[in-house]
Amino acid sequence: MSTSKLIGEEAFSKAYGFKDVLKLRKPNTRDIVRRLGVLSPHRIHISDYPAGHPAAVFNASVDIEGDIAHIYARIVVGYYMYASAIVRIDVPIDDIIYGYVNINYYSAEPEILPSTKYDIWGVEDPRVYRINEKTVVTYTGRTVNYFNPAIRRERTLPITAVRIQDGKWKEHWHRVMAHTLPSELREKLISDKDAFLVITNSNVYIFHRPHLTDEYYYLTVSKVDGEKVLRIIENPDKELIEVESRDTIWVMPHTDFEVKLGWATPPIRLDAKRVVALIHAVDSVKKVYRVFAVQLSLEKEGVVVEAVTPNYIMEPREPYEVYGDRPYVVFPCGLAKLGRNEILITYGAADYMVGVGTLDLEELLAELDKGRIY
Repeated sequence: MSTSKLIGEEAFSKAYGFKDVLKLRKPNTRDIVRRLGVLSPHRIHISDYPAGHPAAVFNASVDIEGDIAHIYARIVVGYYMYASAIVRIDVPIDDIIYGYVNINYYSAEPEILPSTKYDIWGVEDPRVYRINEKTVVTYTGRTVNYFNPAIRRERTLPITAVRIQDGKWKEHWHRVMAHTLPSELREKLISDKDAFLVITNSNVYIFHRPHLTDEYYYLTVSKVDGEKVLRIIENPDKELIEVESRDTIWVMPHTDFEVKLGWATPPIRLDAKRVVALIHAVDSVKKVYRVFAVQLSLEKEGVVVEAVTPNYIMEPREPYEVYGDRPYVVFPCGLAKLGRNEILITYGAADYMVGVGTLDLEELLAELDKGRIY
C-alpha cells in the first residue's frame, strides 16, 4: 500500500508496530463469536410513536445493569433520508442466555433523536460505556452539512452524551460534546465516526476514524483535554460544546485486501494502560464487513500495537448477517462483561437486525498471541 501522498503521513504520528501489523494479517477467518440470538424489527414496538415498528433496528451497544441488558440500538423508520435515532430496549439477561431473545417481543424507548446542527440528519451507531461511574454514549451525528452537495466537510462528527438523573425515577441523555479535529485539519475532514473515549491514569483519548479529503479512512487515537472532558462529564454544561482532538496517532493502515477499517466496540480493559479493541474491516472485493482484534498499550510516548489477530475473528455467516438491507455485514458496537472470561457483544446484522453473541476472553487473547509484536 502506497501512502506517499496521504494527508495523514504529515498530519499524524504513527503507532509503534504500524508496519508490523501488515506482515501478520491474513485474509482468513477463524470465527470465535458464539451467536446467541437476534432482535428483528417486527418484534420491536416503539413506545409513544405512531409508526409502531421500526423499518430496521441495528448497530446496537449494550450496558448491563443487574439482570437487565440495556440495548441501545440504531433505528430507522423510513428509507428516503435514512435518518436514524437511538432507542433503548431492555432485555433480561436470561432471555439472551436461554434463547428467548429470538422469539420475545420488546418495547423500545426513544432515547436520542436528531435535534442539533451536529445530528439533525441522523443519530447513528452508539457506543455506550462508563467513565468514572457515569454512563456515557458516543455516537455518530449526521450534521447539517450531510446532504449539502456544496459542502463536503464535517458531514458526520462524533457526539458524546451523558446519562443524567431526571428526578427520582427518570433519566435522560444530555449531549455534552462534539468532537472535532484541530483547526488546521477541519477543512480537510469529510466525516469522522466509530468513536469512543478511553481514560488511562494520565490521559483521556478518543478513538475515532476520520475520513479526509485524500479519500483515506484513518484508524486513529487522539488525545483530548482530559481535565476539560472529565469536568464536562461530571458537571455537564447546559449547551453542547466542541472539544478538539490533538496529538493524533494513526494506529494502522488497512491491508491490500481491504478498503477501510473502523473501531467497533468500546475496548476490553487489561490494565491501566493496555486494552483490547475490536476493529471492523471492509473487504476490497465484495465489501464484506468482518472483525479482527488488536492489543494496544497507551503510553506517554505514543500508542503501541502489541498484538493483532492474524485472522478475522468474526464474519457474516448466519442468514440474518448475510442478507438484509446491507448484505454481508457484522458491525459490533456494544461490549459488556458477563463473567470473568465471557464477553457479551451486540452488533448490527446486515443493517437490519441486532445480533447478540459472546466471546471467550481467554480464546481471544490466545488468538492475539498468534500475532504478537511486542
